[in-house]
Amino acid sequence: MITAIGILEFSSIAAGLEAEDAMLKAGAVTLTVARTICSGKFLVAVHGDVDAVRAALDAGKLAASGMVIDELVLPNIHPAVLNALGRSVDLAPGDRDAIGVVETFSAVAAILAADAAVKAADVILFQLHLAMAIGGKGYFCLNGDVASVRAAVDAAVESASSTGLLVGSTIIPRPREELFRETL
Repeated sequence: MITAIGILEFSSIAAGLEAEDAMLKAGAVTLTVARTICSGKFLVAVHGDVDAVRAALDAGKLAASGMVIDELVLPNIHPAVLNALGRSVDLAPGDRDAIGVVETFSAVAAILAADAAVKAADVILFQLHLAMAIGGKGYFCLNGDVASVRAAVDAAVESASSTGLLVGSTIIPRPREELFRETL
């Protein structure tokens, strides 16, 4: 059962790859994502039960001594966050009442804010983009009725603002269909 996600961000790609191997060997975790991110950094995320995730992060930090620049263990992660990271979320044409977008200065802040958003309101988290080709920032998009999207965005903004990592947010009621096809 997935109960946690763990993330390490490295200042070195080589160290990140070495740490990824150590993390996967350390316990019963599943690789969520591992890739280069802007600007020349490497991000590894794993998920599984809390103890296995913590053991994996400990192994990763040991393997990449001195190269870790950010870390996160998030117990009780909402399943929608993992689905969006895996890009396995589709919206039906009728599910497009409003879009909420939240942008953060870091990948970790985006995940924390997205988790807060989907726990705060009945919304669909349909995109979660982390750090690649956007200067190391993160953003996510929510869908639902206007009131629910507003509540979710408010929770996300509070989460990201508490660490000083909020870039901005918006709510778009009745978005044009092209927005879903071209922009998102």
